[in-house]
Amino acid sequence: MQAFIDFLPVLAFVLAYWITGEMKTAIIVIMLAVAIQIIITWASKREINRMLGLSALLVFILGGISLAFDNPIFFKWKPTGLYWLFALVLLGSHFIGKEPLVKKMLQSMSPDQINMPMKSWYQLNLMWVVFFAFAGFANIYVAYSFNEATWVNFKLFGLLGLTLIFLIGQAIWINKKAESINDSDNG
Repeated sequence: MQAFIDFLPVLAFVLAYWITGEMKTAIIVIMLAVAIQIIITWASKREINRMLGLSALLVFILGGISLAFDNPIFFKWKPTGLYWLFALVLLGSHFIGKEPLVKKMLQSMSPDQINMPMKSWYQLNLMWVVFFAFAGFANIYVAYSFNEATWVNFKLFGLLGLTLIFLIGQAIWINKKAESINDSDNG
């Protein structure tokens, strides 16, 4: 259910654009959908995680600027800004703190299920940095190089597809690293 609630604003944005062909309408719809997402999340959990809060803030600020200046380019920068911020935070965690942020995030979802050496966690953290930097560049490249409809479709299918491919590759990589640890423990 939470995955659907997390995906709702992007889906609402794309559907609004497909139905109306107007970026202004789609921006208003995503702003409303994010507000609903925040309300539902708060009502069910009594908290808003940082990622959702930051994403919502960017939607409201960049969506508002785009509407005020009647220029959708500000809103098109939202995924890039968010991805690059994630990349910077992950990169910072590589040097600050006792362990990389990706380890904290993944182990909070499945404690004690991912057993890898610290070197592998740092490698994985850097993979995430590269992925988010690349996704940010890909988004802004499509935003400036193609028409609006292409960017909207890329926002839904391209960025989602890139993320799924990355997550599958990451899962395979983690599994291999974890298996090599288990094999050396058993041997």
